[in-house]
Amino acid sequence: MHPQADTEQNFSAQIVPAIIPKAPWRISEVRPMPDYRIWVKFNDGTQGTVAMAGLIQSPSAGVFAVLRDESLFSQVALHYGAVTWPGELDIAPDAMYEAIRRDGEWQLS
Repeated sequence: MHPQADTEQNFSAQIVPAIIPKAPWRISEVRPMPDYRIWVKFNDGTQGTVAMAGLIQSPSAGVFAVLRDESLFSQVALHYGAVTWPGELDIAPDAMYEAIRRDGEWQLS
């Protein structure tokens, strides 16, 4: 008798624990806001906003120019403690953390 594979259950979730970044400058929550802004909360409880309009609307926006589409901008999400968007766009949580701790907001231009 041969053992049968159980294709209905995902055993990998039991073998490999979820990766949860613990560094204080990693982000634990993110929400889109009007005017190309996002609200973030870090692992240590620090929270504030990131103002991205200056960057996104700039002639030198580069890959971030696609975020001018507000429906795409609103798809902001977390991936391993970093702010991301579809298309492999992300912004550095460590630089964001320092600016928000100092000023409550990070202005990107």
